[in-house]
Amino acid sequence: MTTPQRLQPFAMAVLCGLLLAPWSAVHAQSVALAGMLGSKALLVVDAHPPRAVGAGDEYQGVKVIAVTKEEATVEVKGARRTLRLGEAPVSVGGRSSSASGRRITLTADSRGHFVNSGTINGQVMQYVVDTGASTVAIGRPDADRMGLKYQNGQPVRMSTANGVGQGWRMRLDSVRIGDVEVFGVEAIVTSQPMPYVLLGNSFLNEFQMTRTNDQMVLEKRN
Repeated sequence: MTTPQRLQPFAMAVLCGLLLAPWSAVHAQSVALAGMLGSKALLVVDAHPPRAVGAGDEYQGVKVIAVTKEEATVEVKGARRTLRLGEAPVSVGGRSSSASGRRITLTADSRGHFVNSGTINGQVMQYVVDTGASTVAIGRPDADRMGLKYQNGQPVRMSTANGVGQGWRMRLDSVRIGDVEVFGVEAIVTSQPMPYVLLGNSFLNEFQMTRTNDQMVLEKRN
């Protein structure tokens, strides 16, 4: 099975300290509002862990201007956007990642990986594009956080760094990148934690894919 075979080297590389480099300052920031903690906004910026940030404070180059009950206004490099709970991540302050209608444009980081944020069943996740993975692959801790009912799925056995492990095959209600959403996407949930969701071909096959240098364009098929 292609996906489990791809999981092991990816997870092992991260565990060995080969962490993906952060986006450079010339790129836009992908920002999502994951929740509210009192007067603070719980922000997810690019692939960094969520952080509670209050008005006037800054996290990973994203400054919070104002926080209300269900919204947060943020600023990156002079560009302001209003984030709302439950909405997909937005690109602020540059040209790093954009989506318009049926088209998604992604920019690679310094290691050539396409890492960004999106949503699964309306819940924020961080993903890395993996054209060698047959399906979307999700580590169990992320699946639990997103409330996925993976234990109702089909049990499967897979190879992991620690030998043969348990997994579950399921179908996601939706996977959303920017303002482009795909429904009924097949996925594998692994018992092994993963640093990112692997965005495999069960999602990517819905798009015509082209790549030029450090940019990947995904055009939704009819």
